[in-house]
Amino acid sequence: MKKYTIWILAVLMAMIFVGLLCIQIVYMRNMAKIRYEQFAQGVRQSLVAVSLRLEQDEARHYLQDDVRQVETSALVSQYIDDPQPSLGGIKYSFTTSTGLEADLTIKGNANEISKLQTGGNIGAHYRTVQDRYRNRYLYQRDLLDDVILKILSKASSRPITERADSSRVRRYLRQELDTLGLKVPFEFAVANYAGTILYKSPQYHTDAADHDNMFVQALFPNDAGSPNNYLKVYFPTKSDYIFSSVSFLVPAFAFTLILLVVFVYTIIMAFRQKKLSEMKNDFINNMTHEFKTPISSISLAAQMLNDPSVRKSPTMLQQISSVINDETKRLRFQVEKVLQMSMFDRQKATLRIEDVDANAAIFNIVNTFKLKVEKYGGTIAANLDAMDAIVNVDEMHFTNVIFNLLDNAVKYRSEDRPLKLEVTSRDLDEDRLEITVADNGIGIRRDDLKKIFEKFYRVSTGNRHDVKGFGLGLAYVQKMIRELGGSISVESELNIGTKFIIILPLSKN
Repeated sequence: MKKYTIWILAVLMAMIFVGLLCIQIVYMRNMAKIRYEQFAQGVRQSLVAVSLRLEQDEARHYLQDDVRQVETSALVSQYIDDPQPSLGGIKYSFTTSTGLEADLTIKGNANEISKLQTGGNIGAHYRTVQDRYRNRYLYQRDLLDDVILKILSKASSRPITERADSSRVRRYLRQELDTLGLKVPFEFAVANYAGTILYKSPQYHTDAADHDNMFVQALFPNDAGSPNNYLKVYFPTKSDYIFSSVSFLVPAFAFTLILLVVFVYTIIMAFRQKKLSEMKNDFINNMTHEFKTPISSISLAAQMLNDPSVRKSPTMLQQISSVINDETKRLRFQVEKVLQMSMFDRQKATLRIEDVDANAAIFNIVNTFKLKVEKYGGTIAANLDAMDAIVNVDEMHFTNVIFNLLDNAVKYRSEDRPLKLEVTSRDLDEDRLEITVADNGIGIRRDDLKKIFEKFYRVSTGNRHDVKGFGLGLAYVQKMIRELGGSISVESELNIGTKFIIILPLSKN
């Protein structure tokens, strides 16, 4: 799959996922908003109902008080007194002129009842009863007017703790909220017009009752000439209640996020596979060139050996034998390097760990490498200042690491100035040794610094193959340093030079 095709699919899928997430977020917000509006409306209705019930309690209080006074001051006698034990009675139902329905039971002895039942003076009695009930209705109406007058004149002077006590307010609130299906805990307080709390529930906290979560209702708003008191209510778990209405969307939102993460991971892996494919192709091309040179040299030497004149010359035979030997070693070294890296991918390397004097090992490597550096007109110096340089390493791999770094310095030398190499060692602290390999070569670009330790990665040189290799050298170096318990880093500036810094733990012996 081409790179731009992957990008098109990535952008398209990203837009789809972003659109789905936006739709879900907007839907959740709208659902939460509607739920909150329903909640707020239900709470306000409940508060209004509580206020109305408190007013009804106020009216009932004064009405019962006046009725009690009337009963104690004037008792209405029964229509017919029976000085003897009642022997019977007759019951009449009638309706007054004002529409009031009533029952009348006439008690007496059998003779009196018989007279009434046979017609006697029942009409006169009936009219008398109607007059009495009419008078009683008028009296009760005047009594209610008197109660209303007392409510208007005296009710507001009563303490709010008597007119709306805490237990009654809590009970009414709970009943009204439950009626509307708002089964949520609440805290409340009653405050005066100045905002001073007159009383409150035990868990009521002013700091917790934020503005958006506070609902306020005036108590006894119809009081004449008196400032109102206010009932303040807030709900500690309101957010949980609102969220519960949209919680069913959370799994869908989570699944969308998981799909988005999987999609991003898939795209990353696609680009990584694309990169690995390009690196593999580059590796195959480099390997072809690396193998072609020694194979060509060996093939040419073999053809020369078929020439009788060459076979008669011991000098020529020696040169041809030397070429075949060198090219065979070169070919074997490249093959082993590839096999060695594949072995590191499968399992931990098998190392022969021993105490090695790093200064001595580096000194020998520098002396061996000096001829190759001088061949290109360069110089190499070793400043081995470490007082304690005994490290616990595999000597062969440690030597290969230094050789690889020096060989890279020669490969990537600058054509504008003589090659200059410097290898140093110093005591970093009492437990670690620092080794540096510095050169004045072409340097490494900042973008490439992060990738130079990756397998098969080589700094691009276009179609030129003046620098041979598989891109495995520095990957091998980093792998071995880590296997030896150390670390490696690099500092470089383009067209100035590069410095590799190796830190190894000192031997505990």
